[in-house]
Amino acid sequence: MATVKFQFLPEEAQFLASAFPQFLKTNGTNFPVSGLAYDAAADEAAFWKLRADNYGSGNPTIDIDWYADTATSGTVAWEVSIAAITPNTDTQDIETKALAAVQRSSDTHLGTIGQRLHRHTVTITNLDSLTADDEVWIRVARDADDTGGGGDSMTGDAIITLLELSYSDV
Repeated sequence: MATVKFQFLPEEAQFLASAFPQFLKTNGTNFPVSGLAYDAAADEAAFWKLRADNYGSGNPTIDIDWYADTATSGTVAWEVSIAAITPNTDTQDIETKALAAVQRSSDTHLGTIGQRLHRHTVTITNLDSLTADDEVWIRVARDADDTGGGGDSMTGDAIITLLELSYSDV
């Protein structure tokens, strides 16, 4: 078995009509830094999609690379959920398909430097009957208002710079 990996850039994100993170491109000293700025006071979500090529079994993981815009401490509560559709098999209307139950996971700012890059891994256990070659939508949100009890206490934006989904193939 090999590990299959997909990387998702902030530039590739899709959004609903409201409650979405702001896309940022900051001209750093030596290179541009792009990201999605998730607000500290409102739940915001972004979406990506892929084909689960040769998905085998087990629970996929998603690595969230993020940094704090201004904070130097606190906890960020992330939410990840997926929706999977098997083409030519599932009879679900694609435009009304529901997402599987949310996976909640928190990461703690490592302190001292506000714009320090962090990596947080979320294991996806609510798989929505995921099978090989399904079309899959991934939702990543910040539970800023802490409705899920994830303990989001970090002030300011949490900026995602990259996501990486990994799973074992068949």
